[in-house]
Amino acid sequence: MACRDTFRKRAASAWVIQSAGSIVLGFLWVDFVNVFCATFKMLHASSGNHAPRMNKVLDAPQPSLFAPAHTHPRGLMQDVEPYYETPSGAAYLGDSRELLRALPDGSVNLAFTSPPYALHFKKEYGNVCKADYVEWFLPFAREVHRVLTDDGSFVLNIGGSWNQGTPTRSLYHYKLMIALVEDLGFHLAQECYWYNPAKMPVPAEWVTVRRVRIKDSVEHVWWLSKTPFPKADNRQVLRPYSADMLRLAQRGVKTTVRPSGHNITSSFDKIESGGSIPSNVLEDKIANEMLIAGNNSANDVYTMRCKESGMKIHPARFPAALPEFFVKMLTDDGDLVLDPFAGSNTAGAVAERLGRRWVAMELLDEYLEASKFRFGQ
Repeated sequence: MACRDTFRKRAASAWVIQSAGSIVLGFLWVDFVNVFCATFKMLHASSGNHAPRMNKVLDAPQPSLFAPAHTHPRGLMQDVEPYYETPSGAAYLGDSRELLRALPDGSVNLAFTSPPYALHFKKEYGNVCKADYVEWFLPFAREVHRVLTDDGSFVLNIGGSWNQGTPTRSLYHYKLMIALVEDLGFHLAQECYWYNPAKMPVPAEWVTVRRVRIKDSVEHVWWLSKTPFPKADNRQVLRPYSADMLRLAQRGVKTTVRPSGHNITSSFDKIESGGSIPSNVLEDKIANEMLIAGNNSANDVYTMRCKESGMKIHPARFPAALPEFFVKMLTDDGDLVLDPFAGSNTAGAVAERLGRRWVAMELLDEYLEASKFRFGQ
C-alpha cells in the first residue's frame, strides 16, 4: 500500500511539473509573438509609412477567419450543366424530379414554388388532374424535404379548383397539405393567403351567367418546415405603423381587459420596434390574413422584353412581392433559394436582388429562355 501511495505522489508531482512547464512555455510563446509584432510594426512605421496595411489573415476579426464561403449554386450540381447562370444563381432545364437529385442533402434554405394547379381546364404549361395530384406531387416534395436544411422552409403557393359539372369546390390542395405533413413529415408552420385581384370571374357558368357563386380571388400559401422551429424573423418584414397606431402612441392607452379576454397593458402603445408585425397579409388595410398582390403586370421588364422579341409570356406568373416577403423573413444573406417549378423565374430574380443565391428548375425551354430578361440577359 505504501509503495502504491508513493507511486501516486510521484505521478502527481510529475504531472504538476509538466503542466507548469507547459504554462510557462505558453506564456513565453505569447510574449515572443507580442514582441515580434510590436517590433515589426515599429520598424514598418519608422520607414515612413505610418498607416501599415492590415494583414488580412493575422489582423482580421476572428469570426471572419472561420466564416464559410458560399458555394455558387453551379458548384452544388456539378454533374448538370446550367441553362444559364448569374453571379448568384443558376437555372436548369429539365424535369425537377431528376434535377433535384443532383442537389446535396441539407443545401437549400428556402424552397419557394408554385406548381401547376389541378385545374378543370388544361393549361399549355401542363397540369395534372385532381384525382392524381397528390400522388404526382409527393416525389417532388420528398426531394425538397431532403435538400432542405434542418431550419429550412418550404413555401408552396397553390390555388383551388372547382369540381366538374357542379358549383362546388375541390379539396385536392387540402389533401396535398395533409399528405405533406402526415406522409412526408413536414410541419405546417403557418397557412397564408394570396389575394389576387386580377383573377378572372370563373367558372363563368356559375359566376357570370347563373350568378350563383362569387369570384374566387384567393390562393393558399402553405408555409411548411422540417422542424417546428424553422429560421424566421418577422422583423425583416415589418410594416409601417398605421395612422391610428401612431395616434394611439401619442395619446397613450388605458389598461383594460377586452371581452375576448386579452389584456391591454401599458406597453400596448409602444412603437419602439420600428414597425408593425405583419400578419399573413401584404396590405393589412385592404384585407386581413390575405397576401394582396396582382399578377397582371403588363409593363414590367420581363413582359416588355417578351413582347419585343416575340417570345411567349408565361401565363401563370406570381408577383415579385409574394416570394420577396418570404425570402426576407425566412433567409439571410447568402442563403440558397430553390424554385423547382420556376416558370419565368420570378423567385430567382428576387433572390438575386436581395443578396441570396438561387437555383431554378423549369421543364419548358421557352419559358426558361424568356426568364433571362429578368436578369438583363
